[in-house]
Amino acid sequence: MQAQAARATNNVVSLDYSSATDSKSLWEEVSCNLCGSKSRKVKYQGTTDPDTEKLLSSYSASGNFVSKETLVECVDCGLIYTSPRLRRDLILKSYTEAEDPTYVSQADGRIKSFERCLDAVEEFKKGGSILDIGAAAGFFLKVAKERGWKTYGIEPSKYLSDYGNKNYGVNITCGTLDSVPAPAEKLDCITLWDVLEHTFDPKEVLRTCNSYLKEDGIVVINYPNIGNLMAKMAGRNYWFILSVHLYYFVPKTIKAMLETAGFEVVSSKPHFQWLQLGYLTYRLEAYLPKPAKMMGKLFKSLSLDQTLIPYFAAQTRVIARKVRSV
Repeated sequence: MQAQAARATNNVVSLDYSSATDSKSLWEEVSCNLCGSKSRKVKYQGTTDPDTEKLLSSYSASGNFVSKETLVECVDCGLIYTSPRLRRDLILKSYTEAEDPTYVSQADGRIKSFERCLDAVEEFKKGGSILDIGAAAGFFLKVAKERGWKTYGIEPSKYLSDYGNKNYGVNITCGTLDSVPAPAEKLDCITLWDVLEHTFDPKEVLRTCNSYLKEDGIVVINYPNIGNLMAKMAGRNYWFILSVHLYYFVPKTIKAMLETAGFEVVSSKPHFQWLQLGYLTYRLEAYLPKPAKMMGKLFKSLSLDQTLIPYFAAQTRVIARKVRSV
């Protein structure tokens, strides 16, 4: 394959994969991350020949590229994941270089959502030190800081981490969980908002979280629940089957993943968010282009496009307490 650069209007990415001799060398097969099994069945057949330029530019906080990849299900434990998937180095480079003003544009709704998220967290932890992995533009950490939490963040995008630090002073380090040094102190809480399904090795991510937490610390995760009735009815068209998502959890597999990493689930509830009506119709364009564009124009003509609304899209929020070190 010839060397090329991927570009997107909202997510600026520069990628050099001139070392790849053909499209197959961009992809890698993976085993089940939960139980290690190589036995799997195809859940949704896909391809390793999508529009690579668009695919690579989709790896960002607001990535909206509908997955054309193959989803498989482990026959031993039921974990659903993408395999084959793009090479780890290509995905990580995309996240690192992405600029994402689309994500930032929804600051008001995301902050309002995170205020309610922190309410749920504080039912189990009233305060202390908190690390947000995949902190994006720092909206959650802003809310936590204003309530007296000592905040830390990790975010691969320089654009987003700079935004959070400049606007909110929430102590985000640009990098990944692998590249950023461990915190100097044990933490009370670690959050992964819309993150775990993006990671290459979610089980190892959770084990690292365990090592960073105090003995009674908690981890908080929200994830697209592919076992939800809405998701089942949508099938392959489930709106969270996106190229940025490498894993797809259901309550059974997320519970097993957490238990393997030394956690006990103490809360599992539907996850609601607030976003602008115009933004939601924009996200819908990937699935229903003409109706979504018509609705977008209608909402704008009625000056409703910036109206914040609560919505539920088959996501689940889990809080788990550390019960043993691993």
